[in-house]
Amino acid sequence: MNLSLKYFIHCTTLLLSLTASGSLSGVHAAENVIKNSFVLDNSLIPIDEILSGGPAKDGIPAIDAPKFITASKASHLSPSSRVLGIHYNGTSKAYPINIMNWHEIVNDVFGNEAISVTFCPLCGTGVAYAVPPNTTGFGVSGLLYNSDVLLYDRKTQSLWSQILSQAISGPLAGQRLTRIPLAHTSWAAWHQQHPNTVVLSQDTGFRRNYQRDPYAGYIDSEGIYFPIKHRDPRYHPKERVIGIEIDGHSKAYPFSELAKTDGNIIDKIGTHTIKIRYNDAHQSGIALDENNNELATITAFWFAWYAFHPETAVFKP
Repeated sequence: MNLSLKYFIHCTTLLLSLTASGSLSGVHAAENVIKNSFVLDNSLIPIDEILSGGPAKDGIPAIDAPKFITASKASHLSPSSRVLGIHYNGTSKAYPINIMNWHEIVNDVFGNEAISVTFCPLCGTGVAYAVPPNTTGFGVSGLLYNSDVLLYDRKTQSLWSQILSQAISGPLAGQRLTRIPLAHTSWAAWHQQHPNTVVLSQDTGFRRNYQRDPYAGYIDSEGIYFPIKHRDPRYHPKERVIGIEIDGHSKAYPFSELAKTDGNIIDKIGTHTIKIRYNDAHQSGIALDENNNELATITAFWFAWYAFHPETAVFKP
């Protein structure tokens, strides 16, 4: 079965699971202006580059009331299971990729602060944001730009690019989101560093087989499901990179290049000195500024980072 057919089957499964709830919405007649019920008149990106991913608005359901379990009860996770990990406001939480694949957004709270945790399986990107006060959490629009998920905020119906961290249409077009540092790592590494972590429960309120990977084979394939604006053949399209943006400068740190080092790198981006700490065994890394504060980086597939940052510098040891 080829990857395109697998993705079609995955999207169809998601659509059918929500048809009975009446949550599906059609495309309006003026398709060049409205897609998946979102008005795109003031879009900051070309409308013809905003594509349907298959599911309708909320066809991939965000988790709005997440439940968590202790690490000792997370027996379904193996040491190599991939998780998104966040330590914020004194709390550590792990969000297994096998759940994020099916929902893409978890609207959560750390202390009294609303945080949205997002994951795009097509781009391999996990990004967490502080929810702005003029919004009320995010949902999955069913639309893509450069193969990356477009979120929407439920208060204003503005569309937001996950990788750009910016509203690209709607009343909030141009507004940027504040990213929260997030680890994309193995369960073993996260649990070792944060033994008191809690874990997103599989009791999500939705009937899904979280042990099945709807994107099986995708990471190893060179195939990309949807058109992207910029390509670069220097690395496998799904090579993982740590992507960093500082003061208008962007740089990618491919894992294959980081693996040639001892895992401790001091580098410069623009005028800023940064430190990279890379763990090849757990396929993960973080970046620190001059004061050893963790930076909010994006771990992404090479094709996705380059599609949004064609001017990017690339680290080589």
